[in-house]
Amino acid sequence: MSEKKMARERRELNSQDACKAGEYGELNVVNIRLVKEPSIISDEPVRCSDDASRLIRELLSGFDREVFAILNLASDGKPINMNVVSIGTLNASLVSPREVFKSSILSNAACFIAYHCHPSGNPKPSLEDFEATQRLREAGAILDIKMADHIIVACGRDKTFSFASNNYLEGNWKDNYQNFKNRESWER
Repeated sequence: MSEKKMARERRELNSQDACKAGEYGELNVVNIRLVKEPSIISDEPVRCSDDASRLIRELLSGFDREVFAILNLASDGKPINMNVVSIGTLNASLVSPREVFKSSILSNAACFIAYHCHPSGNPKPSLEDFEATQRLREAGAILDIKMADHIIVACGRDKTFSFASNNYLEGNWKDNYQNFKNRESWER
């Protein structure tokens, strides 16, 4: 065997050994597949805020801290899945669009409904609730995943607040919050 050929084989062996030893790192393969499963939440489409409230209200009303979840819906309004995005504290929950839309994208959702609970038993939205609603609505628009509603569930009570049915889903969150505060003081 020629010296050149032996040197080339030695280089190839060294290269193979280095790969085996992880000198060049490992190549991880990740697969994502859509697996069609029946919904465990409901086979009935969600057509309005009352349907959406009924579906999740009982589940979220028993918590002693804020829980933020989303319900992913197919284009026909049928629930695909529900994802608990964040479990927070007594009066706050972290809402990151990245975490919110992870399950929406993976489940091929056409739209979503955001839910969170108020352990105080008062479903009245806060300034932060209005801000988070607009932020998620805008992020969903970029991803072409429509926000159908944001519903606040009052823990321990049979009460909810729907941004959509109160016409606070569209528009600027600051204006919406101010209109809400004005309406609230007018109703007293």
